[in-house]
Amino acid sequence: MHTKQTVRYICEQYQSGNHYFYKQELITHDSWQNPSSIQWSAKRPITRRTFQAKQKEGYKTIIIKIEKAPAEVLLFTKRKQSV
Repeated sequence: MHTKQTVRYICEQYQSGNHYFYKQELITHDSWQNPSSIQWSAKRPITRRTFQAKQKEGYKTIIIKIEKAPAEVLLFTKRKQSV
């Protein structure tokens, strides 16, 4: 079980109104006494409910607003083939 110092919860907010929630934990590849081997784990999906509960409990939460330009729509026209 991770403590409040070794876990963080992330909310990614998109312009479309979608929210994605993740959990990350501090892990080590060698030893906790070797600071260069400590890093954040891969993001693991969680529910909004879990994110909100952990936020109320005082865990570190990060809210990231992601602003990407909308996708460009490319039109493909069908060409007539000459025989």
